[in-house]
Amino acid sequence: MPHQTSGPPRPPGRCLLTGPRARHARRAGRLHPGPPWGSSPLAAVAYYAEIHSGRTSVPAPGTCAGGRSPPGRRGRAPEMPPGKVLQPVLKMKVDELFMCWLSESSTQAVLQDCLQRIKMPGGPEGGGGDSGQPGPPFAAPALACRPRGLDSPGAPSPSSASTALPLGAASSARSGPPVRGPRRSAGTRVVQTRKEQPLPPAASLSIPTFYFPRGRPQDTVNVDASIAKIERTFAQFPHERATMGDMGRVAKACGCPLYWKGPLFCGAGGERTGSVSVHKFVAMWRKMLQSCHDDAAKFVHLLTSPGGNSLAQEDFVPFLQDVVNTHPGLAFLKEASEFHSRYITTVIQRIFYTVNRSWSGRITCAELRRSTFLQNVALLEDEVDINQLTEFFSYEHFYVIYCKFWELDTDHDLLIDAQDLARHNDHAISTKMIDRIFSGAVTRGKKVQKEGKISYADFVWFLISEEDKKTPTSIEYWFRCMDLDGDGVLSMFELEYFYEEQCRRLDSMAIEALPFEDCLCQMLDLVKPQSEGRITLHDLKRCKLASVFFDTFFNIEKYLDHEQREQISLFRDSESEGPELSDWERYAAEEYDILVAEEAVGEPWEDGYEAELSPVDQKLSALRSPLAQRPFFEVPTGLGAVELYEYERGGDDLPPS
Repeated sequence: MPHQTSGPPRPPGRCLLTGPRARHARRAGRLHPGPPWGSSPLAAVAYYAEIHSGRTSVPAPGTCAGGRSPPGRRGRAPEMPPGKVLQPVLKMKVDELFMCWLSESSTQAVLQDCLQRIKMPGGPEGGGGDSGQPGPPFAAPALACRPRGLDSPGAPSPSSASTALPLGAASSARSGPPVRGPRRSAGTRVVQTRKEQPLPPAASLSIPTFYFPRGRPQDTVNVDASIAKIERTFAQFPHERATMGDMGRVAKACGCPLYWKGPLFCGAGGERTGSVSVHKFVAMWRKMLQSCHDDAAKFVHLLTSPGGNSLAQEDFVPFLQDVVNTHPGLAFLKEASEFHSRYITTVIQRIFYTVNRSWSGRITCAELRRSTFLQNVALLEDEVDINQLTEFFSYEHFYVIYCKFWELDTDHDLLIDAQDLARHNDHAISTKMIDRIFSGAVTRGKKVQKEGKISYADFVWFLISEEDKKTPTSIEYWFRCMDLDGDGVLSMFELEYFYEEQCRRLDSMAIEALPFEDCLCQMLDLVKPQSEGRITLHDLKRCKLASVFFDTFFNIEKYLDHEQREQISLFRDSESEGPELSDWERYAAEEYDILVAEEAVGEPWEDGYEAELSPVDQKLSALRSPLAQRPFFEVPTGLGAVELYEYERGGDDLPPS
């Protein structure tokens, strides 16, 4: 019905006045001194929350809770629009009144009683006002949130309400339906269930150490027994000092392979004084046993400078110089010291080619553990014929590599340019690939490129990669060369870039070239890349015919050789198991036989003309003349350090006799 401007007075306690007006109204008996939320604590909390949320408006001073002015002051104060948020000053007053009420001892006692009833597991599920029992705990806020002005004229005054939990909603004409009671009590049961079943605390786990960069510690190592054995060995030497010649017995006393004697001698500081005392060696060995727990960590510790944790190329020189000086399979090199540096450089490059899988130029303990290098070092003691150790130390392999380099290095300055390298294998490699090799994609070290030329060390990598394209390092080598933009993927554009020159060379040989589209289909079927139209390094390593793929795009001779052979034979060769020779070992053995045969044929000729033989051929032919006048790199005196890429540029190198 329409809002009346006049009517009977509202029940007491429905207005909120402050100041003199409130005192005057209370003296007149028109206002009840109680708060607007009555005496129920939960109703007060709910009322306070709705005031701050803006869902319930507080009457302006001097107005009643229905929007009417109190008797005698009608029209003085306008009615606050419903839903209007309190002004800051009025909010402060409401906060003050609420805090005063909340700080009373009686209010806190009631709140404590309410909380205890809520926590009781057997609390009332619900109930109406007729039962005389308290209702559910969450029913009180719903009652208190209802504006007092909406109560019926016959509603009881808040002053007559008890301080206990509010009864069921049956006393109000605007109460919600009774079915809402059980739904609220269900929520109470859920809360109680969570409290009754707390989650068990997470048990703390002690994770054992799983990363051992210097090897897993061994409990069975008896340091004192090892030291005692070393001291007994030193007692046999004059003044208990060991020279380089005595270090073989010291290495065996330490339980190390024989050819660890060079690193042990240098690790104890013997290269500076020429001998090692027992006290200095024992201190070094005890410290190493405490920090290094496997052979790889010990070997790296002995060769590196103090504080180092990886091996550079120059770190191997003292070790390999001792191998050259003392191994019986290299005794013929004792009088040809000019070739020591050539052989050492070749072995170092082969070590890094096989062991340094990260291409970082430094070998770590982890890379050394994953390789077979230390096993080959141990075999040096048992194998008299060093050519049987084909992975690193074979002199025949060095012979083949150096002779091939000598053939290309026409001016014998130990550097070759792009034109020299293009003559390899009768110009079999395309000029585009030659340019990529000289672009720096695969060259290593600080000074590997010098005026558009590459050194002998880089040629070692090139020749091994060219003759054996099945190893992981060779696949990475040629993948880097073909990846023009360096994005780690061979695109169709890059493949077509290299194949164009192959087509031109085939046309010049009067051979019909396969269209690029057909060749591409064959290569994709061969490699089977995981992503369509993109060939990754992983795809080529997974493919067993990576050599066929590479030769198709930049090696014309081998491409024609693959075309003449049946595809089934290629798969049979790639899937052969057992101790078969690798492509590099097969190539080195064949080339060595050819070079030896050429040397044997050239010896009887005495026609007044001297053929230009390679210096290695001459040295193997009874060392007829002093061949070398300039070192390949600075030849170390004793076990000194060297710089692999520093070359002197004066004089002729190894002039033929």
